[in-house]
Amino acid sequence: MTDESYKGDILAIDDTPANLRLLVRILTNQGYKIRAVPSGKLALSGIHQALPDLILLDIMMPEMDGYEVCTHLKADEVTRNIPVIFISAIDELLDKVKAFAVGGIDYITKPFQVEEVLARVETHLALQRLQKSVQTQNQELAKTNQELATTNQQLAQTNQEVTEILQELKATQEELIQSEKMAALGQLIAGVAHEINTPLGVIRSSAGNMAKFLSQTIEKLPALFQSLSVQEGEAFLVLLQKSLQKESVLSSREERQFKRTLINQLEAEEIENAESLADNLVDMGIYNEIDGFLSLLKRADSEHILEVAYKLSSLERNTKKINNATDRASKVVFALKNYARYDSSGEMMSANLTEGIETVLTLYQNQFKQGVEVIKNYAQLPPVTCYPDELNQVWTNLIHNGLQAMDNRGTLIVDASQENQQVKISISDSGKGIPPEIKSKIFEPFFTTKPPGEGSGLGLHIVKKIVDKHSGKIEVDSVPGKTTFTVFLPLSNPLLNKQAIDDVQLITAGE
Repeated sequence: MTDESYKGDILAIDDTPANLRLLVRILTNQGYKIRAVPSGKLALSGIHQALPDLILLDIMMPEMDGYEVCTHLKADEVTRNIPVIFISAIDELLDKVKAFAVGGIDYITKPFQVEEVLARVETHLALQRLQKSVQTQNQELAKTNQELATTNQQLAQTNQEVTEILQELKATQEELIQSEKMAALGQLIAGVAHEINTPLGVIRSSAGNMAKFLSQTIEKLPALFQSLSVQEGEAFLVLLQKSLQKESVLSSREERQFKRTLINQLEAEEIENAESLADNLVDMGIYNEIDGFLSLLKRADSEHILEVAYKLSSLERNTKKINNATDRASKVVFALKNYARYDSSGEMMSANLTEGIETVLTLYQNQFKQGVEVIKNYAQLPPVTCYPDELNQVWTNLIHNGLQAMDNRGTLIVDASQENQQVKISISDSGKGIPPEIKSKIFEPFFTTKPPGEGSGLGLHIVKKIVDKHSGKIEVDSVPGKTTFTVFLPLSNPLLNKQAIDDVQLITAGE
């Protein structure tokens, strides 16, 4: 196999010979070098002799299962950075979650789909190559910078003419470094942690919630249904179905109005715990037409019934969150893979901006519980012609920055209104504010006040590029105790700024 045709060294670990033969055939035909090993112990004993670029690991194996093999690999300094893709006939959510928890980066379900195997292998090998390339380039840049610093120090000791030349050279060097950072793969990996870890966190959180709800709810269902009459059982199913149909986004004022109406209606029916029941009903998205559920609400265990219904409906909502997070992560990986030849195939569409904001707020729900009060002031907005996914990235970055500025404790205010032919979205936090001396720099690429390793300095730069792409503008107003980022977007956008589109494609591909 020539260097040109070599695509990667893959280690496949599976106790089923037929599976190994299939993987060998699929991947060899595509130019990969693949080694097949029938057991985890055998693989661990020989892996140091020739480290693979990627490992395909079966879960269900005798003596040592895939989870244990992966745990050994991640505990070893030499092998911990080798990406592991789990393969298994088990398609249970908990098994997938465990696979990610022990260090797996992906999961392929048997029987194999050739296209899926090739796509996932190609994606993760491409990401691995990018990471290695970044490390090499960073080392070269560090060496170059050290050499330049030494040269500058020597030149500084010469006469004024040489000093002037040095100043020009230094300015040129800074521009060169900046240009290299924008073009090099370093900025790609800097953004992966931000753009991949967030949806992975959502998946872990949602999966954990689902597992918790299942463990707490399933065992209660038989006894609950046995206690219900036929009519009450039908009412319970209608209640559950109505909760699953919840789509509208309510303001705090609307929620309070619905709660008061429900409390009055429940009290008129002489139902105890009217206030608690009304809270649960609104949380489930049931605001009116509760006559069909009165038989359930009048029961002594009505709160327990609503709790079970809410948890069951939450399973559906958490599944949607996982799907959305998976789609988002896939788009980022695809952008990394196509960095140099990034080509946006998306088209503008009419979208409800408050729905996008609510989606992002939902993803941060656990962080809000740590001590953040969220105040939402939404006016009735018309649809906006835009790229919804990219604007969701804007809301995500601004909300994330707000939470960090408050150390996850304070008040977050989201305002949405219309001014003439523009939509105005403001996100405010009660953090310590932005110092006046750096306010003009916050949208510059790579500018960050965070410690090394905690931020790439690209977040707000990308936000501005996306807003520019939509022919909009972003403003910031900051005093101690309140910082507000305001985004203005035109309602319709038939003519786009082509240069802004090109810029945001390059930057988001790198993020």
